[in-house]
Amino acid sequence: MLNESHLLDRAFHALADSTRRAIVERLIARPMTVSDLASPFEMSLPAVMQHLAVLETAGLVRSHKAGRVRTCRIDPVAMRLVEHWMLDRRREWESRFDKLDDYLKTMEGKEK
Repeated sequence: MLNESHLLDRAFHALADSTRRAIVERLIARPMTVSDLASPFEMSLPAVMQHLAVLETAGLVRSHKAGRVRTCRIDPVAMRLVEHWMLDRRREWESRFDKLDDYLKTMEGKEK
């Protein structure tokens, strides 16, 4: 559980930045080279590489270098971990809202 918590911390830290979220969005569509990833951003290639390093450290992105070309792709395992954590929180809050709704209906019935 501690390891999972640490992975979630790193993933949410990485996703807290809008540029990194945009990179993830682009990689969801397909694997891309670093140059292709960097093209829509108004920043240097080293800056994009720093963002990719954060995403790789978080386990959200994997890269492979062939010669001088580095290709990046989403790591579905880490993305699933984040998704499952979010779904668990959603279920918990939906359950709480259902209980609140039931309570309010009960109170409404008592007022009549």
